[in-house]
Amino acid sequence: MISITKITSKDIVDLKTDHAFGIEGGHARPYRLRQARYYELGRDLARWAWEHHQNLGRPLDLLDVGTNDGVLRRYAEVHPGSEYIRYEAVDIYPNGIEFVYKHAGWKHHCIDLNCGMKDLAANSFDVVVCEQVLEHLKNYRLAMSELSRVLRPDGLLVVGVPIFPAGLHLIRRHVVPVMDRLFRVQKVRGHIQAWSKRDFIKELKKACPNVDVIVCRGFRVISGGVLKPLEHCRLWWQWNCWLGAHVPSWCVEMQIIARKRS
Repeated sequence: MISITKITSKDIVDLKTDHAFGIEGGHARPYRLRQARYYELGRDLARWAWEHHQNLGRPLDLLDVGTNDGVLRRYAEVHPGSEYIRYEAVDIYPNGIEFVYKHAGWKHHCIDLNCGMKDLAANSFDVVVCEQVLEHLKNYRLAMSELSRVLRPDGLLVVGVPIFPAGLHLIRRHVVPVMDRLFRVQKVRGHIQAWSKRDFIKELKKACPNVDVIVCRGFRVISGGVLKPLEHCRLWWQWNCWLGAHVPSWCVEMQIIARKRS
């Protein structure tokens, strides 16, 4: 099989140093750790699409659940192979469909995940991505099962969530809401769920018994604050990725890639 040319993060950042990974504007730090998960996943998606097209002769059908502004497409399309992706999106579109990057090039589904995705047929997509969404949902177990339902057999499910060290997730889940009420904290917390790595994988396997986890990776151990200047350094990003690949439970966010059984 002929190999495609790889574009590295250094190649991209050399082009636009005022963009995160040379791709996403509005970020003065070229190796912004909060965006690292999108860079890695965008590269993966392009590779999967190329392999899919080579093997089956058709584009890869992608469902981006909770697409927000379509950031994932920005990171995928800079890599060779991404031209073989067909994009579909699920969101409640609080800012309108026009807010999504290249919105005319997507098929859009306005859906509240708390109610499932009953309008989407089962076994419809080769890859389903749900990145930094489930922690915002009350009915996250239904959403998990729906992600698996619409995925084709042998398809890939990618789920990303913030995580806490084991034990601390229980404090965030049970103690923090009580303290907020006790001290009348006015801040509305967008994250209403909290998991450790082990806890989340257990929940995923329970809601999606027909998928097998094949990769678990983290991207960000510590970021922001006095460490912001380090995000101009490629080695800092590489070290965080290395640690996230070997000890994802130490990270504040993780990404799971699972395959649906035939």
